[in-house]
Amino acid sequence: MKNILLKSAEVIVFMSVMNFLLSVLTLNITNLPGGNFGMYPFLILIECLVVSIVAFLTVLIFKKRYNSILKIAILFQIIYVISLILSGFNPFKVDCVDNIFSLLLYVNSIIILLIIFLYSKIISSKNKKLS
Repeated sequence: MKNILLKSAEVIVFMSVMNFLLSVLTLNITNLPGGNFGMYPFLILIECLVVSIVAFLTVLIFKKRYNSILKIAILFQIIYVISLILSGFNPFKVDCVDNIFSLLLYVNSIIILLIIFLYSKIISSKNKKLS
């Protein structure tokens, strides 16, 4: 069980840090005004911290169900998307300036999930070759 808890901590921390870094990168690429959008990445960091705690507690409670990296990543992703929706990052608002940034936050989270998916497939193929 220690191995699963360690893997879950690695996946959760990786996804949190990547969500924060990609939100900073998105803000720099889009050239949105810093006065309105400058603190959004730190809001994402705080949100990822809360999501990480909830996801890790969920993995602790249901240890036997979350036995793969991909299941843990999907759990984090679901909780993260729900928290984005609840905190007001809606890319489909009418007449709103931050629609692009909100949409790119969702795209960033999908990209991170795809990275985790590819990583898990690479690891599983290496394990098959070893056995």
